[in-house]
Amino acid sequence: MRCPFCGNVDTQVKDSRPAEDHVAIRRRRFCPACGGRFTTYERVQLRDLVVIKSSGKREDFDRDKLERSIRISMQKRPVDPERIDQMISGIVRRLESMGETDIQSPAIGEIVMEALARIDTVAYVRFASVYKNFQAADDFEDFVHELRPPVTKDD
Repeated sequence: MRCPFCGNVDTQVKDSRPAEDHVAIRRRRFCPACGGRFTTYERVQLRDLVVIKSSGKREDFDRDKLERSIRISMQKRPVDPERIDQMISGIVRRLESMGETDIQSPAIGEIVMEALARIDTVAYVRFASVYKNFQAADDFEDFVHELRPPVTKDD
């Protein structure tokens, strides 16, 4: 593993243990060249996924990009970081088990929105605002209105 500080390719593993979600191995590494310490994660990858964007452009699936977008929507929300990690791992497993290596980006967005809706409605609305490209406050209002259950006369 290449050292992120000095570029040395001869780094040493000092400690390995399962990550909190038990679907990854966390490795603490040391670079003898510069003395730097860093952490890597090793995960099972069932297949190489390719995302087909709305424009038709193809790009390799990037778990880190998915994680960043989810964590942005979850900022300052009362959700345990371990629960977020589990959700991300579940989304990736679901994508990998779809049986296809080429996945349309809207399919990924829908799967993420389903997962967020089960965990935190505010994060769900935040993600949807970017995913659905809200342009005005009315877009938010319409979307949130759809989330609310219909009012009955007994209320």
